Amino acid sequence: MAAYGRISLLGSALGQARRQLSATAGHGDQASKTWKILSFVVALPGVAVCMLNMFMKMQHHSHDQPEFIPYSHLRLRSKRFPWGDGNKSLFHNSHVNALPNGYEGHDE
Repeated sequence: MAAYGRISLLGSALGQARRQLSATAGHGDQASKTWKILSFVVALPGVAVCMLNMFMKMQHHSHDQPEFIPYSHLRLRSKRFPWGDGNKSLFHNSHVNALPNGYEGHDE
């Protein structure tokens, strides 16, 4: 019975918090001004910082092909893929994805 009392107290506290949130949301004009200010002061600068971060990372990104190391546990082919020549994955990129014997077009 004590557990039921605790649950009802928790339920009433959640109900009271819900009523307070809905009461503050009811003041339409003030709430819309608050969200508009937050959008311009927080969201747009946040997007700008993220775009700047992405641009800076792209400038320092190496476009060289990674070194091929023939590890025995990688690029296993127990059966052929059902598309193409059966050796390349569905979203194969010849510059980044190596085949079991090395990159395409490289005779090393």
